[in-house]
Amino acid sequence: MAFDPSLAERVRKALGARPGISERRMFGGLAFLVDGKMFIGIRNSSLMARVGPEHHQDALAMPGVRVMDFTGRPMKGYVYIDPPAIADDSQLKAWVSWCVQYVAGLPAKGGKQ
Repeated sequence: MAFDPSLAERVRKALGARPGISERRMFGGLAFLVDGKMFIGIRNSSLMARVGPEHHQDALAMPGVRVMDFTGRPMKGYVYIDPPAIADDSQLKAWVSWCVQYVAGLPAKGGKQ
């Protein structure tokens, strides 16, 4: 299994009825996108979170968070969050909210505003 389906369902629940959300298989797992921009994903049982380069070190300082480096090179602005750090639904919802808010503030794909 490339991603944990129960974690995917928990992410869907955390998102509620937010508009503009889509899902796509990416990175060997499942990615969630807002207006076509990836903000969170699931690979195996870990969460891939797009926190932004300016908050990368802050995220890494949190328990259960590690560098996202599935290609062998760290991806600045993205982190993995291991299952113990998102065991509680409120923890997961906080990460989902952080990431969707970060990505929603980015320019539209293709540089269009």
